[in-house]
Order: sequence, then C-alpha cells, then structure tokens
Amino acid sequence: MNSETGFVLWFTGLSGAGKSTLTEAVAPLLRGRGRRIEVLDGDEVRLNLSKGLGFSREDRDTNILRIGFVANLLARNGVGVISAAISPYRETRDAVRRMVEADGVRFIEAHVAASLEECEARDVKGLYAEARAGKRPGFTGIDDPYEPPAAPEIVIPTGQEPLEASIDRVLGYLEREGLIARAAEVIR
Repeated sequence: MNSETGFVLWFTGLSGAGKSTLTEAVAPLLRGRGRRIEVLDGDEVRLNLSKGLGFSREDRDTNILRIGFVANLLARNGVGVISAAISPYRETRDAVRRMVEADGVRFIEAHVAASLEECEARDVKGLYAEARAGKRPGFTGIDDPYEPPAAPEIVIPTGQEPLEASIDRVLGYLEREGLIARAAEVIR
C-alpha cells in the first residue's frame, strides 16, 4: 500500500441514498489508516464553489465537472478524495473519470444504490415531498432522470444492508486495490 497514491472515490446515487452518511463514516476510518483524505460533498461544493448555479442540466454538469476538477487536483497530489454528489448523468460522471484517469489517478465509482422508494421514505430534508407537490421542479428521480452507472467499481445497496456492511464493502474494495492498509497492518 502506497499512502502517497491519490485516488477519487466517487459516491453517486439519488438524494437520500446514503452518500453523505457513508462519507462521514468512511473518511475518518481512512484517515485512521494513515491516508490524507479530503471530502467534496455535493451540497457544500454547491454553496461555495458553485454558488449561483441552478439545477438545469448544464448547471448540474458544470457543478459535477468542477467537483471532478478539484478532486483530480487533490488526488494527483497524493490525496484520497471522497466525492458525495448525486451526479445524475452518466455522461458527465464518465467525463470526470476520463479527466482523473488521464492523470494516472484511480477513479472508483461507487453506486449508492437505494431505490427511489427507499430514498423517499428516508426524506429527512422533505425534498421529495416538495418535488411531488411541484415545489421543486427538475428534482432528480422525480421529474429529472438519474442514470445509474453502467459498470461501477462498487455497488452499495444501502437499502438492503446495515451501514456497517456498506462501510466494510467500501473498505474491502480499497484494501484489495492496495489503496489503503488492511486493518491488521495499521495496528502493527
């Protein structure tokens, strides 16, 4: 395991699928294994780096490409980056992948695969209810598409497994790929 090798772990999925929850759980564990980790949360980036963008296809693409650009800058300098952004369009995610991989950096697409019904049931922010009531036009999964990844490196069925199993799924992949030390190696 080379702790100087950057990577981009790109969580994608519907609003409420568990991207931020996974990020909040995984990031400190990766840091505990000696990795420099930065988190690029879609909501936070939209407030700071992409302020003023709306939710048109063009604005969503711009936001995701900006997140990808920053992730790539960090990762090519040895940082492990976790992005937690809906990133609804496959073509845009693929463009980010090409950008990152062109610099020799690993891009790991992780589909946080909760169904629309599961996400609506969780709806802690009330966003789906607003979208169903017509107060949030263009909401992903309701009246704007979410295009699931065609061949993600990791599929995380958050609606069908406990959080700990999802965390183990992510850590196991990163261990097998040599991007983080195995837990037993950290203790030594």
